[in-house]
Amino acid sequence: MVYRRIWLVIFSGFFEPLFYLFSMGFGLGHFVGHVNGISYASFIAPALLASSAMNGAIYDATNVFWKLRYAKVYDAILSTPVGPADVAVGESVWAVFRGLIYSFGFLIVIAALGLVHSWWALLALPAAALIGSAFAGLGVAAMTYFRSWQDFELLALVQLPMFLFSTTFYPITVYPHAIQWIVRVTPLYHAIQLLRTLILGSPGLPQLGDAAYLAVLAAVGIVIATRRIHRQLLS
Repeated sequence: MVYRRIWLVIFSGFFEPLFYLFSMGFGLGHFVGHVNGISYASFIAPALLASSAMNGAIYDATNVFWKLRYAKVYDAILSTPVGPADVAVGESVWAVFRGLIYSFGFLIVIAALGLVHSWWALLALPAAALIGSAFAGLGVAAMTYFRSWQDFELLALVQLPMFLFSTTFYPITVYPHAIQWIVRVTPLYHAIQLLRTLILGSPGLPQLGDAAYLAVLAAVGIVIATRRIHRQLLS
């Protein structure tokens, strides 16, 4: 019964980007028309795919807080030969898996709707795994700093604006230049650029930079999480 509920929660996360796609992409898109030469639905679909990978990874990483602060799961695990790095990597990998479930389902839907424009989209799932790795690493690291359930409001305060303003629904050119530089720093912006170019069929050298940026974030998150777990439970 417990596992059935877990999978029900995971499956429910698949519908969130679909609601945005149908309400914004096809609903509002009827009035918006085309963006950069493509339909509005085609424009936001890759961004919603990136957001799915992000949300799945972050939502699963939040379980680390409960395991660390209340269930004391890691106290028992670290009494075995398993080390803090193994815990950090293991939690991140599982979080990536949840993000991939979201991404895989959503990718099938947008392909069926004719919103995939290139064979480069075959690389969308590996790219989603990379995106999930970045946010999973950062999510696990963040959970080691949280002290109470109220701290999750800070997570929402970061996650929601990033979703809204990282070119999910409109091109970066709508912002003043100063704001554009702020947007370019966000992880989701690079995730969206990577998937948008793959799905629309226009990847280039900048996407190597996007991928490298996400890979570095994943590594940094794991390193921080490892050190924090070691400091809190073994020092």
